[in-house]
Amino acid sequence: MDPKLQSVLSMVQKPARYTGGEYGRIMKNPDDVELRIALAFPDTYEIGMSNLGLRILYGAINEQNDIWCERVFEPWTDMAKAMRDAEIPLFALESGDPIAGFDMIGFSVGYELSYTGILNILDLAGLPLRSRDRTAFSPVIFAGGTCMYNPEPIADFIDLAVIGEGEELDLELIACYRSAKERSLSKEEFLLEASKIRGVYVPSLYSFTYHRDGTVKSIIPKEGAPEKVTKRIIEDLDSAFYPVNTIIPSTEIVHDRTVLELFRGCIRGCRFCQAGYVYRPVRAKLSETLVRQGKAALEYAGYQELNLSSLSSSDYKELGSLFDELLKWCEPRNIGLSLPSLRADSFSMELLERVQRVRKTGLTFAPEAGTQRLRDVINKNITRDDILNACKTAFAGGQNAVKLYFMLGLPTETDEEVLAIAELAYQVLGVFKQHAKNKNRGVKITVATSCFVPKPMTPFQWEPQNTMAEFERKQQLLKENLKSRAIRFNWHSPETSFIEAVLARGDRRLGPVLESVFLKSGGLNAWSECFSFDAWQRSFSENGIDPGFYALRARDFDEVMPWSILSAGIEEDYLICQNKLAPKAVTTPDCREKCSGCGANRLTGGKCDE
Repeated sequence: MDPKLQSVLSMVQKPARYTGGEYGRIMKNPDDVELRIALAFPDTYEIGMSNLGLRILYGAINEQNDIWCERVFEPWTDMAKAMRDAEIPLFALESGDPIAGFDMIGFSVGYELSYTGILNILDLAGLPLRSRDRTAFSPVIFAGGTCMYNPEPIADFIDLAVIGEGEELDLELIACYRSAKERSLSKEEFLLEASKIRGVYVPSLYSFTYHRDGTVKSIIPKEGAPEKVTKRIIEDLDSAFYPVNTIIPSTEIVHDRTVLELFRGCIRGCRFCQAGYVYRPVRAKLSETLVRQGKAALEYAGYQELNLSSLSSSDYKELGSLFDELLKWCEPRNIGLSLPSLRADSFSMELLERVQRVRKTGLTFAPEAGTQRLRDVINKNITRDDILNACKTAFAGGQNAVKLYFMLGLPTETDEEVLAIAELAYQVLGVFKQHAKNKNRGVKITVATSCFVPKPMTPFQWEPQNTMAEFERKQQLLKENLKSRAIRFNWHSPETSFIEAVLARGDRRLGPVLESVFLKSGGLNAWSECFSFDAWQRSFSENGIDPGFYALRARDFDEVMPWSILSAGIEEDYLICQNKLAPKAVTTPDCREKCSGCGANRLTGGKCDE
């Protein structure tokens, strides 16, 4: 180990974040590979290593013998300062080599407030922040993840964005880079060739014009770039790469367990949920595939918990038989099974008994809204009875804790509907008192509220966000009506939700703001310890930007969105139709009940009914 690095590590918290050396990491000889890729996560090690997508891409790229993909995470503030003071450039965990010398650096971005983390990583690597200032052919800086359905706020800093699922797309992009390098193309020539790959968006190949009111007038492709960039998907998940032999972290991470992805997409169509739309159509793995992968991954890693994960795991068609097959293997080894996302209308005593066979895990339900009217507005398609019956089943089965997730500030929400959240929580408490198997143990009901953020590619992308003052008022109103000691109330910061909305619906004019915030407060804005709303306010003011223009303004259906050049495969007319149905509280059935013609099935040539 470099003596300077060794000296630095003795002075920082959690040095294991930066040492690498984990069991299962992939090591290669730099002299035996043609390309070196840094897979970067703009957050801390314990967050990034909990991300299944990062593990999938790491393994899939490293299957190529002549490519070495290594990991890099954003250092915590103490390490970042120490590295700058000691002039240690940011390095990859596997080799310890500075990432500035790699061929490509790819960022996985799932949360808008991690944008400043991208700048922090580039700066720590010793690279210019803006793509126009990185004139050398390498490294090429690209980004993927759900945030790339509107990459415009970071358009100044990346060379290209990959839209959709990356297992195949990233490999095609790397092959394009290799070919360009062999032919000694310029960076500009490579980017033009890369733009021809389906799912690749090159911001520098598009120019924006604006109306006098600040709205986007037009997005003009340059140099033969495609007029529309459509996302990529993996059609067959059974044959897709899954990281059976994955890295075992050498320090504690947020989700330290084996994760099985049951399916991608969601049949439900909640109108606020970006993931539910951009991951369409639904594609499920076969039960036998999941059993095989689950056993192999657990044998390799030695974890004592297997997480069955998807947007709505209890919607998996073969869930019962899958549980039974996995339990035959897991139960004798004291390995528990968990379901992180449960639908109240598909929860049953039979399912609870399977989940609790080895050990009890926490149960979480997401009513999202307190009244049936508002649940119909957002197309949640569950009833009060569904919620109460699910809680009754949980309590009767021996559970004494349940979490209920809600969203404040949904379109058309009234104060009565805010208060209805408290009413529903007390009804759940009543269900416990009446039906609990273990009444003497007491009950803990957690009511957690987030703030509605309008997201691209959803029916609510045109809707305004509540002001911060309105969110605070609603939070206080709810807090005053949740007085029972058995009910705990958690809420999300209106300030961070406001910035999230600004970035979610922003355009490339926000680039100078991001750079200014990074210089003022650093990179870890996703963490409350590092988030400075004052830094954001000053940066908006210094750059002449009104953040309310992006977050608080309702948008017309004919307005050109900053992300209009991109497509998730969902027809805009469908999103508009869903938006118009919302205030009427008219619901749309789920995909299994009836295809509503969103357009996603055209991506595979089949129906999204699996």
